[in-house]
Amino acid sequence: MTSLWSLLMNPLLSVKPYSDDDNERGGIDVLWILTIFFGLGIWLVVQRYHRAHNSPLPFEINAPVPADPGWKGRPLENAHIRLHEEEPELLSHMAIPGQRYITSFDPATGMHLGTYIADSQDDIRKKIKRSKKAQAESWRYTNFTQRRRVIRSLMKWLVDNQDTCARVACRDTGKTLIDAALGEILTTCSKMEWLLEHGEKYLRPETRSTNFMLSYKKSQVHYEPLGVVAGIVSWNYPLHNAWSPILAAIFAGNGVILKCSENVIWSTTFFVGAIQECLNACGHDPSLVQVVCCYPEEAVALTSSPDIRHITFIGSETVGRKIAEAATKNLIPVTMELGGKDPAIILPGTDLNKWCGLWMRGVFQNMGQNCIGIERLIVHQDQYDELQEMLAKKIEKLRPGSVLAPTAEGYVNTIDCGAMISKDRFQALEQMLVDATEAGANLIGGTHYEPRQSTLTNGFYFTPTLVGPVYEGMDIANEELFAPIATLMPYENIDQAIEIANGTKYGLGASVFGPDQKLCVEVAKELECGMVSVNDFGVFYVNQDLPFGGTKASGYGRFGGPEGLRSLTNPKVIIVDRWPSLIQTTIPKVLDYPIRSLYYSWEFTSNLIRFLYADSFRTRLRGLVKLIQAARKN
Repeated sequence: MTSLWSLLMNPLLSVKPYSDDDNERGGIDVLWILTIFFGLGIWLVVQRYHRAHNSPLPFEINAPVPADPGWKGRPLENAHIRLHEEEPELLSHMAIPGQRYITSFDPATGMHLGTYIADSQDDIRKKIKRSKKAQAESWRYTNFTQRRRVIRSLMKWLVDNQDTCARVACRDTGKTLIDAALGEILTTCSKMEWLLEHGEKYLRPETRSTNFMLSYKKSQVHYEPLGVVAGIVSWNYPLHNAWSPILAAIFAGNGVILKCSENVIWSTTFFVGAIQECLNACGHDPSLVQVVCCYPEEAVALTSSPDIRHITFIGSETVGRKIAEAATKNLIPVTMELGGKDPAIILPGTDLNKWCGLWMRGVFQNMGQNCIGIERLIVHQDQYDELQEMLAKKIEKLRPGSVLAPTAEGYVNTIDCGAMISKDRFQALEQMLVDATEAGANLIGGTHYEPRQSTLTNGFYFTPTLVGPVYEGMDIANEELFAPIATLMPYENIDQAIEIANGTKYGLGASVFGPDQKLCVEVAKELECGMVSVNDFGVFYVNQDLPFGGTKASGYGRFGGPEGLRSLTNPKVIIVDRWPSLIQTTIPKVLDYPIRSLYYSWEFTSNLIRFLYADSFRTRLRGLVKLIQAARKN
């Protein structure tokens, strides 16, 4: 035993201090050195194992040529997605007779990006089957290490190629590079970071508490993949709106069908293509993820398919109602984000200079085409004039244009505001603004913008606008604008400000600004919405641990956070015996079929309930005694 102890403690015992008796200096023996190298070897093996299974894998996908700022495509006048029907030369010489197509173009310049085949209902069904096969045969059996590696590889690729991805998003939507960086890349990286660090925690089997009666049982919830899920998303953020539902779906073990907007088929094909390339590089079937782009009437093949187990929809209220109706055919659960009319309540005494820049970003980011953009600035009447003057000075300096439009000098344009996705709503917006001015509001801007640069004449631009005072009865105060329009709404007291904020049918996000944070929180609690930022704008979406969604006409359900991730799974309950060899459930004779005595069976049952749930110890004890008596007499 002494020898064994000496061997175990050798690295410590072998280090001998200086000895006065024998005048010898201690030394380090060989076993001590070997122990260090052995421990180092184990550490290196572990590190190599982790690198082999967790390090991101490289993959390549060629950047589309039109993403180059110097690219010059064919300019289209009055461009729209069906322009090929008017100008057949936009079709390839290999166009299929009877096949439907979609014309893709840059809304900032009108330049032709390509003409794509629109999926038919039969095409959609085939894509669902391919995803279902890949999910059922292999992906559902992957572990979290394998799934994290895919996410980690995508994150590295996105960070390394953010310039290309931002330019692709700009080319297809007309937004600015800064809007792409903030709304597309930053938020998507935040999503991936959360999945990598916390996703497994919320999908692992979870042990739940039990009660006294079932104390001999162990209860767990297992979060199993659903199968194939669908994401039907809007055009305003083609990278993030595509990647976000796909990332959550595949991390939960599902296959996914992404139905993109017809307006952004060019960029979505590239962005989802990157995910498919990543899956392939990581050794998985890329057909797990499918892109569908079709005309609205064909989408029923997706929304009513018995193979689709969940739908996430981001878009308008009108389309959302149609999707929900179609999904009822096979009882498909739907998560809906239907836009909003987000208010920013500015409490009395707020430092306007401090927050003015944030309000400008909240209103004009992505040209107001932002579901959680600030649509109503609700300000106390004592500060109304000051805020109006402050915003007017800033708005008049905003520079619309295209960051990718070619210039004679060869530099990239510095602009503040990009293009709108189309001009279809310009007339309605202008009419609402005219109505507001006729009701007494002052107006800056408020019409379509005609750029001087010749390359932008076919683009869709709307002048950055300020309108106010706006009151509750006006259409502009109640309809979602989705445009670069700042509306100022004065109030007399805080109760009225809350009433104005809650006065629309929408309830997505909101923000409250003021010098007293405690008061801001009290106001936030009174707002009818899904999310509120205090002294900030939209930050509840940057924190991907939070559920995202709204109430009222802004939709139902949540994506993002544990709630969103778990909604893409089947929460299966499994309950087992803690000590199966000692105790298991049996039916007492007094309750066994056929019932021998109704009297004693009732006595047993009622006293069991009394013993378990009575509000006093004495009553419980009396219930236990009668329970035993009833069991014996039977």
